[in-house]
Amino acid sequence: MVMLHGSGHNDMNQTLPDGKGSTFVPLAQAAAREGYAALRFNKRGVTGIGPVESTDPAQLKPKNPYARIQLDAAAAIRFAAGSPRVDPSRIFLLGHSEGTDVAANLAGDPKKYGIPRPAGVIAMGVVGQDIRTLLTLQIYGRLLLQLHDQFDVDADGRLTATEARNGLIGQPKEVAGQFRSILLDGDRVRPGTDTDGDGRIAIDAEAGTVLRAVTGIDAYPNVPGLEDLQDYVADIARFPTVTQALPKFSGPTLLLNGENDLQTPARAALAADAAVAAAGNRDHRIVIYPGMAHTMNITPKFTPEFGEPDHQVITEIRTWLRSHRG
Repeated sequence: MVMLHGSGHNDMNQTLPDGKGSTFVPLAQAAAREGYAALRFNKRGVTGIGPVESTDPAQLKPKNPYARIQLDAAAAIRFAAGSPRVDPSRIFLLGHSEGTDVAANLAGDPKKYGIPRPAGVIAMGVVGQDIRTLLTLQIYGRLLLQLHDQFDVDADGRLTATEARNGLIGQPKEVAGQFRSILLDGDRVRPGTDTDGDGRIAIDAEAGTVLRAVTGIDAYPNVPGLEDLQDYVADIARFPTVTQALPKFSGPTLLLNGENDLQTPARAALAADAAVAAAGNRDHRIVIYPGMAHTMNITPKFTPEFGEPDHQVITEIRTWLRSHRG
């Protein structure tokens, strides 16, 4: 089983920040218990566990960065296939986040990448939509979702001053400050946001308009804060999503997603699985986990914390691998 990382300069373990463990170590251990060898590798630009990054700019920021990630993954698969202890026809791919897109593109067209046809694909945190749609959710849409979910108590799509004030209670300081600046002027709703002057703020039409301007999402791809990612964003947009690429693969697929994932939404994972089914693949399975976010751990929806994959996820992967040993 070749393990394919999420975005960023990840080491072979996909070590999580703040001492929260890693994504891949518990999964590699689970695979080993089912008789699978797991191949992990540092992404380009990473020289050690931590991760420890290279000081070579050419390695940290290669030309066509997403295409380079795909080619590096293909090289790792060929390395595995060349081992005398590995049956090249029995290599599985496990990807997380960006790695689901990489796995789907490689599995969908293995000849293009010079790799043997994978024996199966496991995708965690499924990149089922294009990069612009995902970034819109991550930067702008999640804020509207939070206003609807945590502020709008009567679910009428509008916020009174009381709802706005109560919604700020318990929010992290930075989050509370951002919302307060949009919703409130003292104890009243902010007049600049309440454009129709009815004393309530329409979440989508009024707060949404202000949030679009504040986040700069309409300037895509020149979104403030994403300057260092523009080459990556432009490059990954050239390639099919999981929903587009994985249906070209006829082998076994397992798609896993957190219901609370605000980076790669569960709805897109369901669409990807439906596309696989529509292509005629009968060996496909999808699991959506309540209470889980992008790193497949139980965590609050709007203030997620990093954590290793939950035991439910590990058990699901072990069971699936056991049933596909062949």
